[in-house]
Amino acid sequence: MCLDEDWASAALVNDVRRGFGRVPRSLPPKWLYDDRGSDLFDQITRLPEYYPTEAEREILRNAASDIAAKSKADVLVELGSGTSDKTRVLLDAFTANKQLKKFVAVDVSAATLRDAADRLSAKYPGVAVHAIVGDFTLHLSSLPVGGRRMVAFLGGTIGNLFVEERSAFLGVLADVLDPGDSVLLGTDLVKSSDRLIAAYNDSQGITADFVRNVLAVLNRELGADFDIEAFDYVPFWDASLKRMDLRLRAVGDQLVRIPRADIELELHDGEEIRVEISSKFTPDGIADELETAGFRVDGFWTDSGSDFGVTLATRL
Repeated sequence: MCLDEDWASAALVNDVRRGFGRVPRSLPPKWLYDDRGSDLFDQITRLPEYYPTEAEREILRNAASDIAAKSKADVLVELGSGTSDKTRVLLDAFTANKQLKKFVAVDVSAATLRDAADRLSAKYPGVAVHAIVGDFTLHLSSLPVGGRRMVAFLGGTIGNLFVEERSAFLGVLADVLDPGDSVLLGTDLVKSSDRLIAAYNDSQGITADFVRNVLAVLNRELGADFDIEAFDYVPFWDASLKRMDLRLRAVGDQLVRIPRADIELELHDGEEIRVEISSKFTPDGIADELETAGFRVDGFWTDSGSDFGVTLATRL
């Protein structure tokens, strides 16, 4: 189900006008995830340098049964679901307990979502599988109602939001959920800068291709004329704000036309476009943010290397 056929094009135009109309230039990371971007990110999750996916998978393998029992949920909603690869560990645990009636996957990539929904429907015939093409920052109010819901927001994706955006997101999520519903939140934990930089700057250059792909999205969707190879990928660790900052840096002066957004973008040599942040957390820090939004933390699990955390919190 697509919530609104025009939401994506209108939102992209608004984000481009807003993000490119100020300095430093920026784009929201959701536009990284067209079909090609989703495929590239899937490749990234399998890289040896990129620890978060396997660390979170380890946690879910060990804790899924406990999570199912604690949440008592019979409806599982996954935001930013992508291929729903790790989610199958949760689905196995919930179906083993014979408590799951419905699974709802929400993602911006229609093709990736459709493929994942088809595979999950075949694997879990007793579960009603629904797919919603939409943006979790815009469409939380359109989540299905009924049952006891657990919203899974995994992969550390909440770290892509700035502090004030996280607060607003968790607040809206609390408003949408009923008392007794829950959220399962995956967060990357603070660690050495060397490991973080390596994770976001892999030796094969796949992450660089992934971040540059956002320019291909603008070329295709808005008729822009970005020379994609005229941008260097620049990742760095901001220790004061505890986040990775992923940017594209212009090589040479550039004048870029974006007809469908009705703007021309003048970039100087060395000027940067911020495409994504990835904040890192402490267990106490994420618990504070959840409690401020109206949740009670009921469980926290980490992997054997203490690289990643998964928190279960119930709406009060």
